[in-house]
Amino acid sequence: MSQPTVLREAISDARAWTADTIDTPPSWHCALSDECVAELDLAGRRQESGRRPLTEMQIDRSQFGACTGALLPAIDALSSGRGFVIVDPPGTLTAHADRARAAYWIIGQLIGAPFEQDIGGSLLYDVRDTGGSVTGGSRFSVTNAESTFHTDNAFNPRLPDVVGLLCLQPAKSGGKSQLLSAYAVHNALLERHSDLLETLYREFCFDRRGQIAEGESPVSEHPIFRWDEGLGLTQRYMRYYIEVGHERIGRPLTSEQQRAIEALEELFRQHSFRVEFDLAPGQMLFTSNRWILHNRTAFEDYGQTARRRHLIRLWLSRAQHGCNHGVPTRPRQFAPGHPNRLQDGR
Repeated sequence: MSQPTVLREAISDARAWTADTIDTPPSWHCALSDECVAELDLAGRRQESGRRPLTEMQIDRSQFGACTGALLPAIDALSSGRGFVIVDPPGTLTAHADRARAAYWIIGQLIGAPFEQDIGGSLLYDVRDTGGSVTGGSRFSVTNAESTFHTDNAFNPRLPDVVGLLCLQPAKSGGKSQLLSAYAVHNALLERHSDLLETLYREFCFDRRGQIAEGESPVSEHPIFRWDEGLGLTQRYMRYYIEVGHERIGRPLTSEQQRAIEALEELFRQHSFRVEFDLAPGQMLFTSNRWILHNRTAFEDYGQTARRRHLIRLWLSRAQHGCNHGVPTRPRQFAPGHPNRLQDGR
């Protein structure tokens, strides 16, 4: 097995933020210009009148010049800044759920290329509590349990470059979004646990939650950290899926792997590495899925169905991974069991 390339130097640019060094919360927000809102409103009305499924709408970027310009700070933040941004459409545009979805779908395509999130081919994935249990095999996204810090789709070869979340309805209490930078965590590991870094650059087994074709392994193997001079730092992580993956194939985590994971978790527990906030109805959160880890705290829902917590997720591919400078390619549809069918990683 070849030796992995291990990042041995601290990264000190804007990506390596901590709670003390990140820019102020107002800077995390991207407001849309009146001209952009008009473009989104017109496209949304056309979509409603056409009566086609929203995900069949393939945008013509030439019709969204104002939105393209308005989103440049957001794309900058995702590419080389703090790694996340909150887009704030005006309430008049997002008060109606269908209009909010349409605006979100368009903005997502201006940032990257949407691709499938599960074996059903979902491009817009509903994140809400359906009463499932993680220990019973459900994904965290359909429970009200805390998800713990992770990256999406960690067990599949193709990672989303960007994860989007549109808030339609917040929880009664809890359900906060928490984010931290893998660069800052890596810097801390380099300083405090440099002897464990190489272990984290070697392969771990990730449980695939049963989302496999006949004859495929129930787990996949990937390193937690990968360094590439061109792409930068990538982290794949979900502690629970790693532990279950090793149990499933009868290959217990070694003591060195356990120490390395616990060193990570110790840093994740420190408030100095994270920011947290609530999303309001209509707000759209976009995060880098390669070096921003996210967590959603446990939550309590309202009793009325219409008021229950409901977010919609997008997975996006960016320019250097099959998109031409953010211009989305047409989402491809694959039959269940096809090796290119993407699975849900939360």
